[in-house]
Amino acid sequence: MNARKEPEPAGSDAPERPPLVRELLLVTGLFLLYKAGRRLAAGHTGEALGNGRDMWDLERALHLPGEGAVQSLLLHGDGVVQLANTYYAAVHFPATAVFLVWLWLRRPAHYVWARRVLAAVTAAALVLHLTFPLAPPRLLPATGLVDTARLYGPSVYGPPRTDQLSNQFAAMPSLHFGWALMVAVGLIVVARTRWRWLWLLHPAVTLLVIVGTANHFWLDALVATALLGLALALARPPGRTASGTGRPATRPAPARDRALVGAGR
Repeated sequence: MNARKEPEPAGSDAPERPPLVRELLLVTGLFLLYKAGRRLAAGHTGEALGNGRDMWDLERALHLPGEGAVQSLLLHGDGVVQLANTYYAAVHFPATAVFLVWLWLRRPAHYVWARRVLAAVTAAALVLHLTFPLAPPRLLPATGLVDTARLYGPSVYGPPRTDQLSNQFAAMPSLHFGWALMVAVGLIVVARTRWRWLWLLHPAVTLLVIVGTANHFWLDALVATALLGLALALARPPGRTASGTGRPATRPAPARDRALVGAGR
């Protein structure tokens, strides 16, 4: 007697790719909501400057390395500092967007996971921006640091009092660093090559850039790391078998079925 197992429908094990239009609307809506929230946090100049001075004193009390040591390295040449300013201005959003698009195309299950983690970190950051306005080091004369973007270009910010596009008193936490670290973590999770750890260069360079350009304190990056760690602990990534490439993971047939198939030969 020939007994054969009916093949499963093609792609039954492959995770479904979220609808593109829905995801575009969702991500755009979240971004606009975040930008609107940041604008609500603007205008607290005195409180933000006071918190900035307290943050500077706290870092010195904790014996953290001075941000000035990193900035002095950038100021050795105009080309180096301009490259750092360009990295700060031009890499943050595009790198995160490319990361999400690639996951949506190649790893749908991991895309949903990464989108949820980024949304959670960003929402927590917005709460801190609303409750703890913080001026960056470049706006605090006591730090002795210079605004490298204003002096050397390119700059994405105007004068804080007239800037209608961004809230410059939202330094804590640093989403530049938090998003960059999530991009590296996500790519390390889905990659299988031994070179995948090189993705950590992205957050490492981002950290040096945000500190060296005096846009953030060290503690801004540390708080972003803590928020990301909490989000990752609450949202576990899918297994490696969830490739999402449209090809189902091959599973060995149960021993009973293999025996029945073999008996009919």
